[in-house]
Formats: sequence, structure tokens, C-alpha cells
Amino acid sequence: MSNNSESLFKQISLGVYVIGVSDGNRQNAFTAAWVMQVSFNPPLLAISINPQSTSYQLLQAGGICSVNVLGQHQAALAEHFGQSAVDKMAGHQWQSAQTGAPILSESLAYFDCAVSHYSEAGDHIIAICKVVTAAKLNEGQPLLYKSTGDLDGSSQLYQ
Repeated sequence: MSNNSESLFKQISLGVYVIGVSDGNRQNAFTAAWVMQVSFNPPLLAISINPQSTSYQLLQAGGICSVNVLGQHQAALAEHFGQSAVDKMAGHQWQSAQTGAPILSESLAYFDCAVSHYSEAGDHIIAICKVVTAAKLNEGQPLLYKSTGDLDGSSQLYQ
């Protein structure tokens, strides 16, 4: 692989999202850039998640999630939810829709989802999620992964 893999991968157009997960009483949220629509009928999204994360355990247990679209001005939120912290959700406004997954009120839009199935993908798991409902919450342009620089530390992960 090329020695500038990181810069090449950053050329793939990706947004930046906060994924809210819940197993009923326990909730968490994490930053993700590897999210994409994979079907029109039914409407499906694919979300890539690290199987070692607490959020993955909650996603498996609850089978629901929200995909919250971040705006260009919300890089600090992407950084916040990208960290491992005891209670990342404190200090933010949350709401819920049909599935009960936590929805970040300050996001541009959300997709409320139920997990359909999983697939292994290298060091991550792909969750294929059926969109149950979705809505626009705020005005703005989406934050693009390329605009975050090395916020996620990914430059250290490319071989």
C-alpha cells in the first residue's frame, strides 16, 4: 500500500456522525465516519464499529441506534464523542423517536434505526440498520471527514 494511504483514504467523501446506542437503561454515543446508505427499499444504513468498544456491546444488546449528522461547525462534538469517557452524554440535550435510541438534539438531522444484521469487516463490524424514522433538526452543512484532519488519530493506524 502507498506510504500516503491516509491522505488517499481522506479523498473518499465521508460525513461525520454521532451514533447513539442503547440497550434500554444504558446509553452511549460515539463518533463515526464510516456510515453509508446501502439500500433504498427498505432504507438501510451501514455503520462500521469497533467490536472492542462499549458502544458495540450496547448496540448488540439493544439492537437500536441513531445516526446523528454533525454540521461543519461541530468538530468539537466529533472530538468529544470520539473519546473514551465515563459519561460522554452528560451536558448534551438528547431526545428519542420510535426506537428509543438517543438522538442528539443539536445535530443537523437524525436517522432512527433498528439493527438488521452484522457482517465482519477486518478489525471492525458492519451493522446493517433499517431506518425506522428520520428528521431534520437544524440548519447547516454537514461536517466532512476530510475536514477533521487527524482528529481520530488514524494516521497512526495505516501501515
